[in-house]
Amino acid sequence: MSETTGRDRPAPARRRGPGGGGPFGGANMPAEKAMNFGPSARRLLGRLRPESLGLVFVVLLAVVSVTFNVLGPKLLGEGTNIVVAGFVSKSLPAGVTQQQVIDGLRAKGETQQADMLSGMTLTPGHGIDFTALSHVLLLVLVLYVLSSIFSWLQAYILNGITMRTVYRLRKDVEAKIHRLPLKYFDTMPRGELLSRVTNDIDNVQQSLQQTMSQVVTSLLTVVGVLVLMFVISPLLALIALVSIPLTLVVTVLIARRSQKMFVAQWRHTGTLNAQIEETYTGHAIVKVFGRQREVNERFAAKNEELYKASFGAQFVSGIIQPSMQFVGNLVFVAIAVVGGLQVAAGIIQIGDVQAFIQYSRQFTQPLAQLGSMANLLQSGVASAERVFELLDADEESEDPAEPASLGATEGRLEFEDVSFRYAEDKPLIDDLSLVAEPGQTVAIVGPTGAGKTTLVNLIMRFYEVDSGRIALDGIDITELTRRELRSRIGMVLQDTWLFAGTIRENIAYGRPDATEQEIVDAATASYVDRFVRSLPDGYDTVLDDDASNISAGEKQLLTIARAFLARPSVLILDEATSSVDTRTELLVQKAMSALREGRTSFVIAHRLSTIRDADLILVMEAGHIVEQGTHAQLLAAGGAYYTLYNAQFAGAVTDEV
Repeated sequence: MSETTGRDRPAPARRRGPGGGGPFGGANMPAEKAMNFGPSARRLLGRLRPESLGLVFVVLLAVVSVTFNVLGPKLLGEGTNIVVAGFVSKSLPAGVTQQQVIDGLRAKGETQQADMLSGMTLTPGHGIDFTALSHVLLLVLVLYVLSSIFSWLQAYILNGITMRTVYRLRKDVEAKIHRLPLKYFDTMPRGELLSRVTNDIDNVQQSLQQTMSQVVTSLLTVVGVLVLMFVISPLLALIALVSIPLTLVVTVLIARRSQKMFVAQWRHTGTLNAQIEETYTGHAIVKVFGRQREVNERFAAKNEELYKASFGAQFVSGIIQPSMQFVGNLVFVAIAVVGGLQVAAGIIQIGDVQAFIQYSRQFTQPLAQLGSMANLLQSGVASAERVFELLDADEESEDPAEPASLGATEGRLEFEDVSFRYAEDKPLIDDLSLVAEPGQTVAIVGPTGAGKTTLVNLIMRFYEVDSGRIALDGIDITELTRRELRSRIGMVLQDTWLFAGTIRENIAYGRPDATEQEIVDAATASYVDRFVRSLPDGYDTVLDDDASNISAGEKQLLTIARAFLARPSVLILDEATSSVDTRTELLVQKAMSALREGRTSFVIAHRLSTIRDADLILVMEAGHIVEQGTHAQLLAAGGAYYTLYNAQFAGAVTDEV
């Protein structure tokens, strides 16, 4: 709908990147205030609610997988105990009991060695029990294989959950865009909007994919490992617990700082996209006025801001994992020292210390992973904030619950005391009243900013009137659905819009069910057929995104053919022939005269020669109709229209010195 933006209205304040008003510069966009991480994260997680059953299944699979995985070190510790006990038993004399050996050592004063042996299960004279050892190792192998299978299933299901969640988010954003008023697009740079719809949603998807599975697994691993650590040694478990508050303090301190940087990173990404899109659109103008250097300088400045924000966000959040590893290493040293003392005292066995050291690694590693995922989570939530801002934007007013029905439309349009303004403190149209009878051609002329295109936007309900009413065939247009209203109105604008597709598809855009003959008839009436026939592929010629493979005048003719094919009751032509040559314009004017018969037509024109045969000419100034009548009547009156006409057709004035 961007082609409907009025050229004669005062531009609303635009939130733009550096360069605000066009390709050549402007004020910097003010920094946006970041939303709180917590509410945004909860809202993002809330979008997973439709997948609750799948998430429960994922958690169950994760519980089983983690349980099998954390049992491994405990069983391997038992295997180590079997090996150590075998070596020690082999060195002891056969025929005595373990207690006799211990008592003998105590009698010799070797109390420490006796304490250590008391913590083992020994059979003096026997070696390693390979049968028991093989059973343990086979059990560990089975547990690890099952853990991997359940982990794979968990990841597979969770990937589907993430994809469906982002799919629904994209659908909601797409639906939201169609419910937004034209005012939103007038105040939002296109590049910034595209960045939210593409880059930010992609980043949310990536963040969910990379973090959800790891977060679930890491948290369950911490719980499972902690339970087994308490089973092995409560004292060592308490030492390991010291790492949790240290981890939380470090993570929170760093995360608070990096979250603001991630918000800035994605904000700068959006504004840079807006700047690039703006410059690319106006590339020819940039070249004509030789402003490449200024554009490059603006790009370099904004690119530098994005670099600094991105580098800062990644660097600060990247500190989390090394900090977690440092805390984990401190805990590892403490466990090794205290564990060695407990083995020497016979409180636990060597295999238990081995298992506990493995558990200490498994305990700190998930904490470090959670820390390293903080940057992904913060980046994803920062992007989610921007998407939620779009989803929370004010929408068009609701269509009536019980809309009126037009039936066969005659095309009588009536403005009754209509007032409208884009900005509260800048009145544009005040108490405007006019009637366009069925079949009449009403031309609207006046200087730029007079409110000509604004009238069109109000008829189409792109904007809502502040007061008064607009009626179509006696029915207030607010009592109709927008779809019903707009289906009765055809519109051709000065700024053409064609999409990537065939010429046939572009003409039939307003009536996809039109027959081939109807398409050809509309093309013939608007003088499209004659140039289409000269193309190698005719109506199957594929236009690119910008329709750059046809001329500007041919683009305009295609949009006219599209409007004709729609069979509207009301026809709106906003400088519709401005891009065609004089000869073609005369032909199109003849075709329009025939096609306008039985239709109410509004023609906005700056070239007054194109509207001399209009049934009614309205002259607007500052939102008011200052004159109305036919071409001959207005010239005879010698007023504002007379001045405009003479200014356009008078010969060049030469000042004599």
